[in-house]
Amino acid sequence: MNIKEAAGRLGISPRAIRFYEEKGLILPSKQAGNGYRSYTENDIWRLQTIAALREIGMSLQDITHALGEIDQGNQQRLEEYLELQQAVMYAQWIELKRMLDTTQRMIDLNRQDGPLDVSHLHELADSSRRLREARQNWHDRWNYDTQAAIHDERVQAADGMTAGHDPEEAGSMPYNESTNAGEGPATKEAPSSFYLYHNYDEALEQTAHWISPAPREQGLDIGTGTGNLAGKLLERGATMTGIDQSREMLRTCRTKYPKMHVKLGNFLALPFADQTFDFLVSSFAFHHLSPDQQQLALQEMQRVLTVRGRICLTDLMFVDAAHQEEYIRQAETAGDTLQLRAIRERHFPLLDELCGWLEDHGYVTKHMRYNSLLHTLLAVPLR
Repeated sequence: MNIKEAAGRLGISPRAIRFYEEKGLILPSKQAGNGYRSYTENDIWRLQTIAALREIGMSLQDITHALGEIDQGNQQRLEEYLELQQAVMYAQWIELKRMLDTTQRMIDLNRQDGPLDVSHLHELADSSRRLREARQNWHDRWNYDTQAAIHDERVQAADGMTAGHDPEEAGSMPYNESTNAGEGPATKEAPSSFYLYHNYDEALEQTAHWISPAPREQGLDIGTGTGNLAGKLLERGATMTGIDQSREMLRTCRTKYPKMHVKLGNFLALPFADQTFDFLVSSFAFHHLSPDQQQLALQEMQRVLTVRGRICLTDLMFVDAAHQEEYIRQAETAGDTLQLRAIRERHFPLLDELCGWLEDHGYVTKHMRYNSLLHTLLAVPLR
């Protein structure tokens, strides 16, 4: 068929078809003699695919890559492109919701009796801008795609104290003497060096135990990595979804747990509808966010949980500001540059502030401490 017939069948303009041809997305044959383009059924199918991908906002560059994966029959790679586009759209939707909320708050301020204090509008605008920048400025400084192949080996080595630590993960951090900060067994005697993943298996087991999913409950693991925590919840009968920003981590996770659904995404724009999950977990990932981003992440967690949804976070945390100051002071006194670098590059949250935020938003909390920094925090809604 000629270009007009193809355009009429697809409901797009001949100009659009010529544009896609100029970009190399389609290569129609030319009729002998007159040189007119001739569009086959395969060309029509390809144009339909291009139009569909454009409809969801995919760039021409990404469409080119996606078509290449389709040509090679690589459905998994195509799914990754689609999930990435979905994550972008969710981020835009979440940002629009935030802007709508800020606008409504400005309207409410304007409706109050008495003269409007314009400084309040400025404060709302500044807060809105800061949160927008926090959402946009996250990036993976640790390049976890390159670590996927050795991740499980590394966490087990660190957990068993059988191998030296990775200086990219943490410095050689002396422990402080610690006591139990929550429910559970007494804190173990601190070893002489800090490992990011020390007490790893114990903490993941405790997280799964505290969640104790009912059969077929829907759970989300944020920063799932290779799926070690999600796998423990799958074994307990939960239906698990995991998200991670690393494609390679997710590929390993798919191989290990084929029954688990995995998607590209991160804390700041969870690519799911409101009230999707019965519980949410995360381990050794929350500290990659800045303090402002941690606040956004907590809001996102609350958004995707059902009204009775519970949260369980396992991560390195300071008990409070005094613990943080003392920890840093000891590192400075010891001249431990690796320790100071690890603290500077990561944002270990303050446990008391996390509990305070969650309790202010309708949760009751409890927590367990395994070593000088590692905690598990459970939050269950009161309603």
